[in-house]
Formats: sequence, C-alpha cells, structure tokens
Amino acid sequence: MRKNIAIDGPAGAGKSTIAKIVAKRLGHIYVDTGAMYRAMALFMLKQGVDVNDTEAVKKSAKDANIEIRYEDGIQCVILNGENVNDSIRTEEVSAAASKTSVVKEVRERLVALQQELALKTDVVMDGRDIGTKVLPDAYLKIYMTASADVRAKRRYDENIAKGMECDLEKIKQEIIERDHRDMTREESPLVKAWDAVEIDTSGMTIEEVADRITKML
Repeated sequence: MRKNIAIDGPAGAGKSTIAKIVAKRLGHIYVDTGAMYRAMALFMLKQGVDVNDTEAVKKSAKDANIEIRYEDGIQCVILNGENVNDSIRTEEVSAAASKTSVVKEVRERLVALQQELALKTDVVMDGRDIGTKVLPDAYLKIYMTASADVRAKRRYDENIAKGMECDLEKIKQEIIERDHRDMTREESPLVKAWDAVEIDTSGMTIEEVADRITKML
C-alpha cells in the first residue's frame, strides 16, 4: 500500500512549503499540482489555442502529457518530453492557467495524470481537491488552513523580500476572493475531506507544522 499524503487548503496556508519539507524527510516525491496546471496552460498557448474558448480547450487537453520528475534533486515539470520549469512561471502562463484550470476536461486529464504518479511512487501532493478527488484513498489527509490576515501577511512579506511593491489590504482582499471562488466553483470545489486532519498554521512555524505531520505516520 502506497503511503501517499494529500494536503489541501486555501491559498497562502503554507501547503507547498510544508509538502516539500515532508516529502524530503520521508523520501517521497513532492507533486506540485499547480505547476501541472500551468504546464497545461503553456501547452494551450504553444498550440495556439484560445484559452477563452472552452470548447477548444476541452479538445486540446487530451493531447498534453505532463509528468513530474526529479533530476539532480530538482523537481522538473515535463510537458510532452520537454522540461518546462522556466517557461511556466510567466505572467502570461499564470493568467492562462486561471482560465483553463476551471474547465472540467482539463481537471479530469490532470487528475488522471496525478493519480498515475501516485500509483508509481509514494507522493506528497498539495492542492485544493487532493483528498477529496485526486487521492481519496490517501494514507494521510491534511487540511491546512490559516486566518486571512496571517495568509495575507505571509504573501506580503514574500513579495517585499523579492523587492516587489504591494499593498497588504489588497492582498488580503484577493485571498478572500480566491477562497470564495475555490470553495464555490462547480468542478472540484475546495472542501475538507471527512477523514482529513485539520491544522491551523496561523500560530505555528514551518518546522512545527512539518513535525506534526511526520509524527502522524
């Protein structure tokens, strides 16, 4: 039986950071599902697909093959045999991903690819529908959350550290709006799985959260 770990929760709760640490400690593969959705968006852009045309996106989704591999200890996102790590972090791809990721056929295609990865090796996978949709039989499910104020401050500090100008209140409002979209969308909304352990990271350090998760195994 695979000891797959599913980590869900709203934006800014610390899912990806914690998932990477836990995966490294356990020797699991960390699967960045967000990067996979970005790779799908990049595929659409490369194919000249209008990301606002839902029917065109539906038809093209089946032709994208996306994998997660580790090369020299670095996670690589492979799109149809090509490493696209650098290409998927642009604003253009990010904007396209926000449109293509809500298409049912795109989500179905990527869920299937994510499930294939979890069958091959032990994974730590984070997202918004991992425990409910992608890995419903995961060995351990975590629902990670934090207050909107804390999540906004974290994002604000990250941006400032990168030399970016930003407004804390605007970031908070964007997070609240993102939560609403994620929780009310028709396809695979963000919900806590019935058997998930909820962890509020508001007053916890990264190491404290990672320690708590690894002690559950």
